[in-house]
Amino acid sequence: MTDALYSLSISQLGPLLARREVSPLEVTDQLLERIEGLDGQLHTYLTVDADGARAQAREAEGRLAKGEATPLTGIPLALKDVLVTRGLRTTCGSRILENFVPPYDATVCARLRQAGAVFLGKVNMDEFAMGSSTENSAFGPTHNPWNRDCIPGGSSGGSAAAVAADLCSASLGSDTGGSIRQPASHCGVVGLKPTYGRVSRYGLVAYASSLDQIGPLTKEVRDAALLLNCIAGHDRRDSTSLDAAVPDYLESLGREIKGLKIGVPREYFGGGLDPDVDAAVRQALKTLEGLGAELVEVSLPHTEYAVAVYYLVAVAEASSNLARYDGVKYGFRGEGRSLLEMYGATRTQGFGAEVRRRIMLGTYALSAGYYDAYYRKGSQVRSLIRGDFDAAYKKCEVVATPISPTPAFRLGEKMADPLTMYLSDIFTISANLGGIPGISVPCGFSSGGLPIGLQLMGPPLGEAALFQAAYAFEQATDWHKRKPQL
Repeated sequence: MTDALYSLSISQLGPLLARREVSPLEVTDQLLERIEGLDGQLHTYLTVDADGARAQAREAEGRLAKGEATPLTGIPLALKDVLVTRGLRTTCGSRILENFVPPYDATVCARLRQAGAVFLGKVNMDEFAMGSSTENSAFGPTHNPWNRDCIPGGSSGGSAAAVAADLCSASLGSDTGGSIRQPASHCGVVGLKPTYGRVSRYGLVAYASSLDQIGPLTKEVRDAALLLNCIAGHDRRDSTSLDAAVPDYLESLGREIKGLKIGVPREYFGGGLDPDVDAAVRQALKTLEGLGAELVEVSLPHTEYAVAVYYLVAVAEASSNLARYDGVKYGFRGEGRSLLEMYGATRTQGFGAEVRRRIMLGTYALSAGYYDAYYRKGSQVRSLIRGDFDAAYKKCEVVATPISPTPAFRLGEKMADPLTMYLSDIFTISANLGGIPGISVPCGFSSGGLPIGLQLMGPPLGEAALFQAAYAFEQATDWHKRKPQL
């Protein structure tokens, strides 16, 4: 039973640990050995905490021996390097925080520790979560396990690639405009963006505060439900945290979807959609229909403005949030003969090109004389996008769409053309602007052998319906069982 523990999902591993047929240390050692042997090809981890992971594994063994286990006790996880971890380096993929060691845990990390999970380390990401390919990391790109010449998606590319390559049992990422769902699709794993406010953002290093949300990337849908059960819930330290009861998301799994109304928005199927993606998603819709779901055409008419709105709202908030990195309080400090020179040197040398671009765009959008024309107008259209979803959910319970217009593209292919890169998020951005939940579940492969994901989106706090539909689809197909050859 011990030869491939690294390949097991949380749902498979948990019962073995609970029955003490295998030990947390055994699982952790297997994964650490696999990381050491394979991660040189993929570059998913920025920091591997072998000693800390083994210490947590031994602590988990003690809890199991006393019968004090939770479903996550002894489960080895990877954390996106945008979540602060007490005593463990947190870089956000940036030179400006290269040596930053936080003195406290993010709420989600504290809850996972309390549940007895094991932290293997921190995984790679686009710098400050700004990107769609994990090529903007100051420490080099992550490679897609299915084809190392391709991107894994972003900004949670390290999180998705580590799960796909069996370098952790599951991981946490963050999603500001698709940064969990898009890499999940490109790497052939499950990725959930919860409702805005469902999971505390305390200790998530901010990119765009009104859009950011933490969520799980996992090998199967049940694992995502297990993780959300642990990390969801009100937190008084996050003023945007929703004070709403958290259901047991496992109860949604296995419910039949006969009669479930699934909206198919006409705006998401048209020009620019890769034929392989179009075919895979349409086949997935047929599968759902065969399981008894009712497909309903809906319209999300303001979708065409989503990218423009996102790149006004997000960059404006980034400009404000990243003002704190000035070389004075913590992080990298550049040299200068005056305070202003030091500020300039710190931010020029510490931030990468994409982060500098977004800060400048955001500062411009917020500047005197332009605020009303840009940021305020963007916020108004954002309300229209949210209204589109509200209208759609009067006709259906779940909306189904592609995740990305294309399968994973080649490393370097879009780096010289930021606009083309930004358009790769066109199908995921609206969920963040609307504050609604979305999940990516594997639904096929391209002719080039790259994974393709199906996106399901629900109304606010509608995660239970997403789990119900995603699990039913997963059980009827075997896409999630396929593994990349490493």
